[in-house]
Amino acid sequence: MGKEISVIDLNHIKESQKILSQSNIRKIEMLKSTTFSNICGNNIYLKLECLQKTGSFKVRGAITKINNIPDDLKKNGVIAASAGNHAQGVAYASAMSNIPCTIIMPKNASPAKIAATKSYGAKVIRYGNDYDESSASIKEMADKENKTIIPAFEDPSVIAGQGTIGLELLEDLKHIDEVYVPVGGGGLIAGIALVFKSLKPNVKIIGVESAAYPKMKKSIQENKITKFQNGYTIADGISVKTPGKLTFELVKKYVDDIVLVDDLSIVKAMFLLMERSKIVAEPAGAASLAYLISNERIRTPNKKNIVSIISGGNVDMYLLGQVVAKGLMQTGRLLKIFVDLPDKPGALKNIVDEISKAHVNIVEVVHDRLSSNIPAGTAGVYLSLEFENRDQSDLLIDLFKKQNINFKIIS
Repeated sequence: MGKEISVIDLNHIKESQKILSQSNIRKIEMLKSTTFSNICGNNIYLKLECLQKTGSFKVRGAITKINNIPDDLKKNGVIAASAGNHAQGVAYASAMSNIPCTIIMPKNASPAKIAATKSYGAKVIRYGNDYDESSASIKEMADKENKTIIPAFEDPSVIAGQGTIGLELLEDLKHIDEVYVPVGGGGLIAGIALVFKSLKPNVKIIGVESAAYPKMKKSIQENKITKFQNGYTIADGISVKTPGKLTFELVKKYVDDIVLVDDLSIVKAMFLLMERSKIVAEPAGAASLAYLISNERIRTPNKKNIVSIISGGNVDMYLLGQVVAKGLMQTGRLLKIFVDLPDKPGALKNIVDEISKAHVNIVEVVHDRLSSNIPAGTAGVYLSLEFENRDQSDLLIDLFKKQNINFKIIS
């Protein structure tokens, strides 16, 4: 058993690595992606924590923290607040140590993440509308049963566990120019940045936040912890309203820059990861790669070695279906159009003939005569069309225009 730590340095992260080496944590080798290297104009390496036990990096910090709890307190169990990944990490680590575990999850947490957390033997209490509200209730619940709180990010042992990823990066790749890390509460980037600035200070460590929750970026800019009240992002894993005090200080000291990414870019990154690399990432997990593939500023004449941390893969299946559809649309391979036709025999056939000329696949046809926006004597047809690429969709649009077909693009 280790011991609780109140501060954190490189030695604590190295000690955590020893702890994790005795557990079931996987050391996942980095993957160099030809696809993303070509897109970004640099050498892009993916650190696939989405393939980690429980589907994210969070289990590293959970195991380290629980290992460092004194034995006389372990019997009372642990408690944590989480929207999903930390919950699963703590539940799994608790099961490994055979201690009771209670998880407080927001009412709107993903049903899949709730089910996964319960599958590791944890008791789940649904409270609050988001992570911050769930977290606010944790101390009272912990005090009632003398349980040890396992923070999601604001804890030296947790940060030390997450920082082991930095040590692994240095083991796997001798020369690294930049590392891009998703930022929620800041525990992951704090640990990784501490490792690099201690051992390879010239490596740039760049955090990636959702544009809807730029709490760390604003806090650094204002030199004080800043709470961000409102926002919406599909990347629920990084939709934290307030950084931790410890993580804020570590990020301020060690991180070179914080950048922002929007949901459209995240969707595209998730889609390309699935299609090109056969990797499923959750929105927060794909945030760092999303920034890389959507920003021209990283493209330089001299190729750099850039690492993107794919931090988790626990994505809701319903959301995944939307990501596939929207990804196809973003890449110009799925188009929905509305065509206004005279309600006469053969009118639809003429449209289909034009589509056939362009070698386009019709995915869905919806014929509408009755809606109030459809004039009498006409019919509206909604067509979902699949293309090889954007050039092919542009060709079909040109054909429609030449034939004076009355249409509009829906999405």
